[in-house]
Amino acid sequence: MSAIIQSDFNHLSKGDKYDYFHQAWPSIWDSAISVESNLCNCYSLLRQIFNWWWVGNYWVKNNTLTLGVFQGDPACTLIEFGHGVCGKCWKDATTLIVPNVHEFPGHIACSAYSNSEIVIPIFNANSEVIGVLDIDSKEFNNFDPIDRMQLEFFCTKLAALLQ
Repeated sequence: MSAIIQSDFNHLSKGDKYDYFHQAWPSIWDSAISVESNLCNCYSLLRQIFNWWWVGNYWVKNNTLTLGVFQGDPACTLIEFGHGVCGKCWKDATTLIVPNVHEFPGHIACSAYSNSEIVIPIFNANSEVIGVLDIDSKEFNNFDPIDRMQLEFFCTKLAALLQ
């Protein structure tokens, strides 16, 4: 694993932050350790760079989304198909950007501090959703099409490592 030298990301533009992330995360991915440990590092890096409230994933198991690796406060452990933002992302197999989670019908509130959210599906080689990447922010309207494009790219690369 290479050392992460950068520690202050506030001066970087969003594009520069994603450039840094896409260069850094493969260098901290270590095939000698578990996928879970590697995801912990990736999600910690995302959270550090963007100062997001919560970054983690849920995996499809027994027709339910089950909490996987995350960085942040304790979270909901099981999410039903189609329920909440994560369940809807899974059902629709598409990224969801929610500017204000308090206005999302059926939102599952795991934290009172979360105000906006982006959830990206993770697909297997058969184009089936195997999980979702869930990111929450304390800021309202914190996610945009740039986040969508960059995080979908990350999830595609991540899915390839999971095959």
